[in-house]
Amino acid sequence: MTKGRLEAFSDGVMAVIITIMVLELKVPHGGELSALTPLVPVFLVYVLSFIFLGIYWSNHHHLLHATERVTGGVLWANLHLLFWLSLTPFVTGWMGENHFASVPTAMYGAVQLCAAIAYYILQTTIIRAQGPHSTLAKAVGNDLKGKVSAVLYAVAIPLAFVNERISDVLYVLVALIWLVPDRRIERRINGGRERT
Repeated sequence: MTKGRLEAFSDGVMAVIITIMVLELKVPHGGELSALTPLVPVFLVYVLSFIFLGIYWSNHHHLLHATERVTGGVLWANLHLLFWLSLTPFVTGWMGENHFASVPTAMYGAVQLCAAIAYYILQTTIIRAQGPHSTLAKAVGNDLKGKVSAVLYAVAIPLAFVNERISDVLYVLVALIWLVPDRRIERRINGGRERT
């Protein structure tokens, strides 16, 4: 399989995930602005999840751009990532509908943690297939952002049972860490030149 086909398949799956998520935003009954009030938690979690999916989509694109060949291991690692991302609409809806209750908030973090681990496995599988001196291996380096994100998720999950707002803040913090585009791979591919 070519990396272009893998990327197209992954893009399609992520587009479906986002579509399913937006369909969970129910139209309020009533024409006044106050009818939107019960939807605020659902909308806030939707925005956070949309940002996470956008971050994964963008970084996945760069990851595959730096990939020279697709192996069977890479295919399965990619499916593993897509599996965890496909659970995003479920935990997003559950957390929003229950106004950030502790169990849904913890499960949201668990899915995000598993997706982060799956991304790391995909990245590692690609590097292993290409060798330690590949463009991707050099670009990723020690992957501090990825490790910090996983630790923040792991801390946020049990904290959801202490105070779910702390967990919510940690989830937003992870999104903010990644919201600034990660240009390591792009810089390495372009030989240190910034893209215009």
